[in-house]
Amino acid sequence: METRLTKIVLSAFLSVPAFAATCDSLTSLSLPDTTITSAQVVPAGQFTAPGAGQAKGQGKGANPYANLPEFCRVAATLKPSSDSDIKVEFWLPTSNWNHKLQAVGNGGWAGVISYSAMAEAVRAGYASASTDTGHVSGSGSFALGHPEKLIDFSWRSEHEMTVKAKAIIQVFYSSPPSLSYWNGCSTGGRQGLKAAQKFPDDFDGIIAGAPANRTAMALWIAFAVLKDQASYIPASKYPMIHEAVLNACDLNDKVKDGLIDDPTRCKFEPKTLLCKNGDGPSCLTAPQVEALKKIYAAATNPRTGQQLFPSVVPGSELAFGVPGAGPDPAANIFDHFKYVVFKNPAWDWRTFDFDKDIALAEQPENAVMNATDPNLKSFFSHNGKLLIYHGWADTNVSPLNTIKYYKAVVDTMGGASKTTNNIRLFMEPGMGHCSGGEGPNVFDKVGTLEQWVEQGKAPEKIIASHSTNGTVDRTRPLCPYPQVAKYKGSGSIDEAANFSCQVP
Repeated sequence: METRLTKIVLSAFLSVPAFAATCDSLTSLSLPDTTITSAQVVPAGQFTAPGAGQAKGQGKGANPYANLPEFCRVAATLKPSSDSDIKVEFWLPTSNWNHKLQAVGNGGWAGVISYSAMAEAVRAGYASASTDTGHVSGSGSFALGHPEKLIDFSWRSEHEMTVKAKAIIQVFYSSPPSLSYWNGCSTGGRQGLKAAQKFPDDFDGIIAGAPANRTAMALWIAFAVLKDQASYIPASKYPMIHEAVLNACDLNDKVKDGLIDDPTRCKFEPKTLLCKNGDGPSCLTAPQVEALKKIYAAATNPRTGQQLFPSVVPGSELAFGVPGAGPDPAANIFDHFKYVVFKNPAWDWRTFDFDKDIALAEQPENAVMNATDPNLKSFFSHNGKLLIYHGWADTNVSPLNTIKYYKAVVDTMGGASKTTNNIRLFMEPGMGHCSGGEGPNVFDKVGTLEQWVEQGKAPEKIIASHSTNGTVDRTRPLCPYPQVAKYKGSGSIDEAANFSCQVP
């Protein structure tokens, strides 16, 4: 990796004039498989995101980029394969650079540059990089008949972007980044894990939120609530179910706070909601009860009974609309099976076989994007730090799947005592997919990772906050798994200082 980067940098210096450190002259920079399409200084507060990258409300006068400092904006197209068309951008602060790179991840099927995440990084003094992962639009249809583009989406675009970012930083600032970080959630979380596994020298620290490794969970839930009309649970019943779950499990931790600190210990029985006198808004019909049981249950092979993958957990009911609203399974996974696994845009999800089709989905060419290798020896060997977080109320990606991966890493790498200085997982009660929800869901991810990487201060707890209408109304410590936040017995339950991290 370093040898390749050195060659790229030397080539860059030899192929451009002496004034290459100016922004506009970066267009003449020669890098492998790269065409730099533009390089220009963006004055402070003057950036406008193009097309789909524009933030909602921007056209009405609210400019989320108004407080951006001046930066050099470099756009390029990467073509590492004959079918590649990867768009990337590099944002380089023209003053007060902190000598670090923060590459940022994507969501869903990507298809756009993550402008808002780049802006956040640049505001903090970082040089930043982002990619559309090699296609346009948020659908998975690009993958049909284009295996090289699928590889670009799966891992190649992020790695090639990072290599080129380091080379451009070297030329522009006349020095390489002292440290390189990855920051992403969902698809971005998966991308972060992939980097640690496949390109361990790319980053010194990685933030991987709710890593979206692809399973058939959305199909499992669709079979439970959408295949048979009688089993469908309308959105109007989600709050009622959620309240019943809280009534059953909120006090497991001896604190009535509207949160379930560890949903794996929640023993909620869906049958307690069975209607006694016909269907109604405050109960479930018999088919709906069975559907709810399946939603919470791990998927199993119908022939062998073997557990296939975990599903969602009690406490996530308010977000059931993501996988269960219908009429089809959640779009990201539906696209995955249509265009990647079955390679048929007209594929009928109702024909899915949880026996033989699972094996097909797990074929290497169909699971190329998944980042599940637990062997992080190379990443740990240069003291790389991996900060993983996941909301317990996530219904897009199973939080139990993330715990499963974390445990696999710990076991593979020799146990908790040998891994705790390189990988930590923080589970967030009440948080949804990457953010939001009833629980504290905002915390300083980047600052936490910086302290860990740069000062050797491993996070023993992270203070998270919850806000209502812009006002913080609760703080709570997030604890390194398997610890949970325990109330000390006095003081407000809305103040983090009154909780400590303990093993349950």
